[in-house]
Amino acid sequence: MSFTLHGVGVSGGIAIGHAHLVSHARLEVAHYVVPPRQAPEESARFDAAIRTVRTELEELRANVPATAPAEFIAFINLHLMILDDSTLSVAPRKIIETEQCNAEWALKVQMEALLAQFDAIEDGYLRERKTDVVQVVERVMKALSGQPGHIPAPAADAEQDLILVAHDLSPADVVQFKQHRFGSFITDLGGTTSHTAVVARSLNIPSIVALHHARQLIRESELLIVDGTQGVVIVDPDRQVFAEYQLRQHQFERERQKLKRLKDTRATTLDGVAVELHANIELPADVIVARENGATGIGLFRSEFLFLNRNDLPDEDEQFEAYRQAAQAMEGLPVTIRTYDLGADKHTEDAQRITTNPALGLRAIRLCLTEPQRFLIQLRAMLRASQFGKINIMIPMLMNAAEVDQALQLLARAKQSLDDEDVAYDRGIRVGGMIEVPAAALALGLFTRKLDFLSVGTNDLIQYTLAIDRTDDTVAHLYDPLHPAVLNLLAHIFRTANKAHVPVAVCGEMAGDASLTRLLLALGLRQYSMHSAHLLDVKQQILRSNVSEIKPLAQKMLRASDPEKLRALLDRLNA
Repeated sequence: MSFTLHGVGVSGGIAIGHAHLVSHARLEVAHYVVPPRQAPEESARFDAAIRTVRTELEELRANVPATAPAEFIAFINLHLMILDDSTLSVAPRKIIETEQCNAEWALKVQMEALLAQFDAIEDGYLRERKTDVVQVVERVMKALSGQPGHIPAPAADAEQDLILVAHDLSPADVVQFKQHRFGSFITDLGGTTSHTAVVARSLNIPSIVALHHARQLIRESELLIVDGTQGVVIVDPDRQVFAEYQLRQHQFERERQKLKRLKDTRATTLDGVAVELHANIELPADVIVARENGATGIGLFRSEFLFLNRNDLPDEDEQFEAYRQAAQAMEGLPVTIRTYDLGADKHTEDAQRITTNPALGLRAIRLCLTEPQRFLIQLRAMLRASQFGKINIMIPMLMNAAEVDQALQLLARAKQSLDDEDVAYDRGIRVGGMIEVPAAALALGLFTRKLDFLSVGTNDLIQYTLAIDRTDDTVAHLYDPLHPAVLNLLAHIFRTANKAHVPVAVCGEMAGDASLTRLLLALGLRQYSMHSAHLLDVKQQILRSNVSEIKPLAQKMLRASDPEKLRALLDRLNA
């Protein structure tokens, strides 16, 4: 019987193949009393399981294929760090001794305590890191029970036609099935910022997460159609649907091949308006994919990735190396590094820093200014790297002029300290800021007078403007880039920045949405920054656009208030 499942598409395209089920449901954990005299033996059994998993992960890391994305090793390293953290590798031993329980139960108790801390995190990216903790714990549980921690390989001659179906997948799992070249994967869990999603985009295979019950409903070898663009899985399609999707798949592949021809084409409209298309990255290795897709710069290097999921903090030399690698790989093209956008939710070990709504609390530049020594270390690393390429510094979540002044004062201190040490850096390094808070958008003159450039973070700007937590599934449907307030704020930002002759970009999700490319273009945007996978789609839209023709429709959209009329006008704009 045919039926359809809906989830979150994290990598576009269409895959048609047979299901290959992977069992990764959490193990049932028994609870029994361990006499005090046997506690050392139980602790030793726990330690042995930790060693087994460590060896397993180290072997996986050593056998990562040369063709695998650089993120794979980073993810395996993350799981090794979680495994070696004392909250996971030592704390359960104390629970064994104090509660006189078996190792499995002690590990489960400790895991639930850790997950409770993650549940208090508001930031979507950080909250999803609890999945990594669960995945590591499950590996240890399997080791305690003597079960293997790997995905069974299918027959080699059928690999490319198989679609992996799992409750959840860890990055280490993905390394294993990468070697078998599955055509697609779908999971019950995951979100757009989960590691699984990041890996899917890196592999460039159609993938869907957050399907909730796919693993329970789909049977082994059942025929599936995965539409990663629409986030739809069709199980056991009839002949007509099957034929239709075969045609769509063929057309999609042909379009992707055609788009590759645009890589070296300048992004210029039909009436001669030049546009810059930059890429968003998290790791220096992401530059390779950005260049392959024709990026003319890095518009957003999320430096906080270097700080996440670790017990220690990256020192100046480690940060310098990351920034230098990115700058050199871009060979003179601009690399805009955002100062770390961390917040109260980062410090889960400090209960006093967990607030009711961290998104409105001590985060981004607010946190940087309360920790000037850490901020100075990052600024020094950026400045040192600036002599190896064209680096720009960008400050996130600005709200008032005082924050800009304090940040620039700390940058001056960083420069002076390097001068005192006779260390070279780009003395003309440009400093910009992110417009993510409605107050900053409405008082833009405060920033155009003090900064060299601006970048609009539409994800947060929309969230704050509409008072919607975009990580909350219950209100996610209210997150609307076409809300009249959002459109008029964007138009105001572009108009004000252009009048002040201050370059302005958009680096949020709106920049990578090809259906919104012409709208942003007509409103005055001339620099887009997005995930590398979207660069060629957006470039194609720009090449087909005539700014003078689409401006009147965009102005009508600014005056419209009815959602249906706005959608109709957008359709006309894209026709």
